[in-house]
Amino acid sequence: MPNLRDIKRRIRSVKNTQQITKAMKLVAASKLRKAQQAILVARPYAIKIMQVLNHLVARCNLDLHPLLENREGSRVLYLVITSDKGLCGGFNGSVLKRAMREVEESRGKEISFVIAGKKGRDFFRVRPQKILHEYLDWTRDFDYMKADEIADLLAGMFAEKTVDRVYVVYNEFKSVMQQDVVVEQLLPVVPEETGIGREEGHVVDYIYEPDEETILEDLIKRYMTVQVYRAFLESSASEHGARMTAMDSATRNAGEMIGGLSLTYNKARQAYITKELIEIVNGAEALKG
Repeated sequence: MPNLRDIKRRIRSVKNTQQITKAMKLVAASKLRKAQQAILVARPYAIKIMQVLNHLVARCNLDLHPLLENREGSRVLYLVITSDKGLCGGFNGSVLKRAMREVEESRGKEISFVIAGKKGRDFFRVRPQKILHEYLDWTRDFDYMKADEIADLLAGMFAEKTVDRVYVVYNEFKSVMQQDVVVEQLLPVVPEETGIGREEGHVVDYIYEPDEETILEDLIKRYMTVQVYRAFLESSASEHGARMTAMDSATRNAGEMIGGLSLTYNKARQAYITKELIEIVNGAEALKG
């Protein structure tokens, strides 16, 4: 028969855990609202800068900028964005699983990584992978300047021909319940074909001020920074959404566990009371005899 004191101790412990998961859910919900607002601001700008780049690249000489060089090579770099903390369901596992799948599908190539987040660092630390840089605690103070720093690092390695391809692996935010793992090519810059500006098979050109090369240089730098910045914002919102969902599930599971333990406690208490009553009745019968 279970000990009533042990059951009460377990109920109290689960209730304390439930209070923690409730608080973490509320904190994640608050951070998620801010992260969603940041995405809503960044997405239109990222789309527009891509459209402008499409216009320019469709008309310019691709040899004007080293980040447009689509060269053959076997050196591939992945920027993998994970969280610094756990308790967010399958958020980190899905990104890391996809990154390892990319490695398996790229056999024969020289793979290297730039890792953002402690969870990614811990994962790759025990695996024979080449880690070039680590960015830890990025969720604490990440901003546009930090994205610019990372973009400059990636662009510099590509321009110096240290790597031939650069990809980013992250969770794209869809909703609180859905985050999709995305692998996007950052370098070389390959804008989407839009057909904008083409009339009757001819390319409509523009007059550039100060000149085409200067505009391209500034635009590609902005493009790189914005794409990196957006990827981190998407990952941040996805993390908060995943943690909010995980803590909500944990809170409900704790409630179910408390209900089960309370039922067990009541049954055990009833059994003790019944046993004591039987002992009293038996004692009274013995005195009569």
